[in-house]
Amino acid sequence: MATTKQKITVWEFFQNLGKTFMLPVALLSFCGIMLGIGSSLSSHDVINLIPLLGNHVLQLIFIWMSKIGSFAFSYLPVMFAIAIPLGMARENKGVAAFSGFVGFAVMNLAVNFWLTANGILPTTDPAVLKANNIQNIIGIQSIDTGILGAVIIGIIVFYLHERFSTIRLPDALAFFGGTRFVPIITTLVMGLVGLVIPLIWPWFAAAISGLGWIINGAGEFGPMIFGTGERLLLPFGLQHILVAIIRFTDAGGTMDVCGHSVSGALTIFQAQLSCPTSGGFAESATRFLSQGKMPAFLGGLPGAALAMYHCARPENRHKIKGLLISGVVACVVGGTTEPIEFLFLFVAPVLYLIHALLTGLGFTVMAMLGVTIGNTDGNVIDFVVFGILHGLATKWYWVPVIAAIWFAGYYAIFRFAITRFNIKTPGRDVDNSSSVEKTLAGAGVGKSGYNSPAILAALGGVANITSLDNCLTRLRLSIADMSQVDDAALKANGAIGVVHLNQHSLQVVIGPQVQSVKDEIASLMSVPA
Repeated sequence: MATTKQKITVWEFFQNLGKTFMLPVALLSFCGIMLGIGSSLSSHDVINLIPLLGNHVLQLIFIWMSKIGSFAFSYLPVMFAIAIPLGMARENKGVAAFSGFVGFAVMNLAVNFWLTANGILPTTDPAVLKANNIQNIIGIQSIDTGILGAVIIGIIVFYLHERFSTIRLPDALAFFGGTRFVPIITTLVMGLVGLVIPLIWPWFAAAISGLGWIINGAGEFGPMIFGTGERLLLPFGLQHILVAIIRFTDAGGTMDVCGHSVSGALTIFQAQLSCPTSGGFAESATRFLSQGKMPAFLGGLPGAALAMYHCARPENRHKIKGLLISGVVACVVGGTTEPIEFLFLFVAPVLYLIHALLTGLGFTVMAMLGVTIGNTDGNVIDFVVFGILHGLATKWYWVPVIAAIWFAGYYAIFRFAITRFNIKTPGRDVDNSSSVEKTLAGAGVGKSGYNSPAILAALGGVANITSLDNCLTRLRLSIADMSQVDDAALKANGAIGVVHLNQHSLQVVIGPQVQSVKDEIASLMSVPA
């Protein structure tokens, strides 16, 4: 039976775009930890404090870690240009990723051609290079369009891939048809785009600077606007867009580090981390990073989990204990909050709004206290590696104090709201007992620990799924007939939440094991009936 591709809505497009950011950001987080540990343990202050670390072999290891860790930050734009078409393409993802690199390189070569034809290049004059924002991009002197330029490239390549990956050419040119045509058309199109970039880029740069001016113009409330906005966008899967703008563009600030102009809060932090002459970290950058999440992640949400445990029916507490503990561990150790947040998001949206406001307030409080702990996750690993290991200058000692206050505040607010308004958090409903039992009974069927066949059946079966993907914690699906989806059965088999975006788009919140669940479902779908 012939099938037609469902049209992607604007909402779905931005969701899918945000999802693709996770691949480079995950590597970025790991490389940040490598860089943080290596640079911390090779610093003079730490060696003076612990002379044993001055051993030549150990220092070589730490310096190696720093070098390896700096990789992701040196090639971040090209990684985004590859990851976006890779993540958004429905088929032939390898071709899409290859074309993303081709597009990135060709566009910068075309920009170099334009700059040379207009007499701006070649030059080594620092004033001319700075005035035109010219940097060395993968060995090419070009205008530094940063992450925004890479996103534009990735989107264009994705659309070229979707349009031309199945093109049929005349027999004489058939060799160049199909997927081989995608990098060819990418070369032509991005070669033309590169000629336009020098003309339009100042407008894009001005728009990003304007956004940064608005956020930074809010003073101490700028971090709160960012932190609250990120939490409010999370249920819709759009938070990655806001986060990327602040972390990697001028909206997150611009600073000269080690003789280079660097833009974006996270980029500034990592540049200072790897710069041997940098004295500490810029508060203007770290106020948008890990430190702001720590009050809610290390204190607040564990307090909310304890309140939900105490508010559960006594006979159900032992059944939800594992669910809450795993959620707390994912939050505190992994920086993944959705397993806890989705336990109360759908049953008490007002509580989630309060949580979003308190998360934003945590950003502002940490900034006002002068804490300077960077990176991306806001978990205990970031606290140790980028806080404690860098000494008292980071003011890491404020983290446990504020986290304890947030723990008490969340616990009091959640316990009062749950009991006063009879909110059906886990373990409060009589029917929830059987639901939990079903969840536990279905666990362990596959390597993921979830009953993937039951989840597939609850989704309406193979014929009802037109596309299957996942992000950090959720299955993202296109559904042929939404009436065949059984939300109750999904939750009974371990789903934390089910989000219906429209008549065809569905998200099933699983948690940290979502990749394994997705792989198991994909394997089941590939087996002939």
